[in-house]
Amino acid sequence: MEKLCQDRVVIVTGAARGIGREYALQLAAQGAKVVINDVGTSRDGQGRDHSAAEAVVEEIRAAGGQAAADASDVGDWEQAGGMIEGALSRFGRLDALVNNAGILRDRMLVNMEEREWDEVVRVHLKGTFAPMHHAAAHWKRLHKQDGRPVGARIVNTSSSSGLFGNIGQTNYGAAKAGIAALTIIAARELSRHGITVNAISPHAQTRMTEGLRERTEAEIEARHPRWIAPVVVWLASAHSSNVTGRVFEAGGGFLAALEGWHRGPEAQPMDDVHRIGPVLEDLARRARRNADMKGQDLD
Repeated sequence: MEKLCQDRVVIVTGAARGIGREYALQLAAQGAKVVINDVGTSRDGQGRDHSAAEAVVEEIRAAGGQAAADASDVGDWEQAGGMIEGALSRFGRLDALVNNAGILRDRMLVNMEEREWDEVVRVHLKGTFAPMHHAAAHWKRLHKQDGRPVGARIVNTSSSSGLFGNIGQTNYGAAKAGIAALTIIAARELSRHGITVNAISPHAQTRMTEGLRERTEAEIEARHPRWIAPVVVWLASAHSSNVTGRVFEAGGGFLAALEGWHRGPEAQPMDDVHRIGPVLEDLARRARRNADMKGQDLD
């Protein structure tokens, strides 16, 4: 059977554990040469431990694949650039970038400290943008040199916490909503070079989600990363050239294409502050309700 990513070089950030590890293993099983990026922090971003990334590399090599570990901090501009250059130096090319790294520092809005906001936004949002920037700049140069679309892929990680809104995660949710917007805009900007940009909104049982609430055995099985990884592997392959600018929900019993903001009910514009209140109330009443965390209309 054909290997979907044969000889493609793919960077996966946050690949030492959980969903990222599953992505890396399945990409390698499909013939990819995988860069395992992970700084080895705790769930809240504390500490450093490179052994977990090295363990994934050894697991891939033991199965006959090719992989290399990388300890770059994706939220650091220079280190993100170094990660891209490192992949090029080691494997001679780069075909796909999977942005998966993240941390959690949950707290209600009124209790959240500035550093908790800054670090979560830095790791998730800047930690997606910075690798994208450096990878896309490389691919743009290739396109200019060769005159042919590069066939490159970017797969980002959003979340229902940002797309639907989860209480206690203003920092994480804002970053994840920003990643969805970043994905859509970058897809439009980069399509001329043959680069697709998509995102995943995953539901998985990993150390990032453990302890957040009790789950049944059936729910845990439905949230196994194996239900998500095939989406990422296909999006990272050469076969996905016709799909870009999309956010896919996967895992937890879902496989869906999410639909973003659309203009809803309308009224005639007005410049009278005394008359506009009832109009806004009517528009709000007629508009579709915001979604709950299951993607359904709030009651």
